[in-house]
Amino acid sequence: MCHFILIFLMALRGENRYLELREAADYDPFLLFGANLKRELAGEPVYRRALRCLDMLSLPGQFTFTADRPQLHCAAFLIAEPEEFVTIHYDLVSIDCQGGDFLKVFDGWILKGEKFPSSQDHPLATTERYIDFCDSGLSRRSIRSSQNVAMIFFRVHEPGNGFTFTIKTDPNIFPCNAISQTPSGRFTLVVPHLRRNCSFSIIYPVVIKISDLTLGHLNGLQLKKPSAGCGGIGDFVELLGGPGLDPSKMMPLADLCYSFHGPAQMKIGCDNTVVRMVSSGKHMNRVTFEYRQLEPYELENPSGNSIQEICLSSV
Repeated sequence: MCHFILIFLMALRGENRYLELREAADYDPFLLFGANLKRELAGEPVYRRALRCLDMLSLPGQFTFTADRPQLHCAAFLIAEPEEFVTIHYDLVSIDCQGGDFLKVFDGWILKGEKFPSSQDHPLATTERYIDFCDSGLSRRSIRSSQNVAMIFFRVHEPGNGFTFTIKTDPNIFPCNAISQTPSGRFTLVVPHLRRNCSFSIIYPVVIKISDLTLGHLNGLQLKKPSAGCGGIGDFVELLGGPGLDPSKMMPLADLCYSFHGPAQMKIGCDNTVVRMVSSGKHMNRVTFEYRQLEPYELENPSGNSIQEICLSSV
């Protein structure tokens, strides 16, 4: 099992929703990944705290990293609500680019070579998704992500050096790619006459119930078979599962090729589940679905419409 995904699964269980509002140094950074951490900052003092070498940020605020020793392999994972963009604004930067320090923003998440959104689903080439402070300086003081997640990679050699940045969020009217903050929820993915691929990622084994799918085709639901699928149909939704982060490296589990009004339900016992819409640009495509984390007894005793056998080794 991917160790990173396991940490997420552990962190997201139980009473870990409000830990970021307590003393940060006492907790593992991935415990900060929760649904109810966001709060309205209008009219309130901006939330501030120190940034750790390995960190997870899920609410707006100002964060400062100051090296107390050489920190060579650091990263901060940023996540907002699925319907939001993340904006990173550099307030102050004091690093030695000539001495080997760096400060980079990645548009999305990347881990062990796996990216979200995948290269197939992101509008920019991978090289363009990196924004290096040592190349651009403060000429790009503010950087906005293309979806609800972003990352900051940094290396600081000299104690006392560091940087301060502010995170803000903005509404995304038509969110295309997103990672869910929560193990359960409801979401509607809409692609309005655009030729693009959009993925919604849930880092849990889940049961998914699709209540509505509009693709401009006839009614029907087709499970994927080795020699079957949606074929030449230009607009469809696929369900993917796997242990990693990159949808393009996951196992295709089912194709939904035609419009229907559900519910259609499926249990997927993979560490990561993705609902991915492929659109030709000819239609206003829409899919509405609910999801919840599978209970341990459901993983141990599968029943009904489930696809688990390819994932059981990583559960």
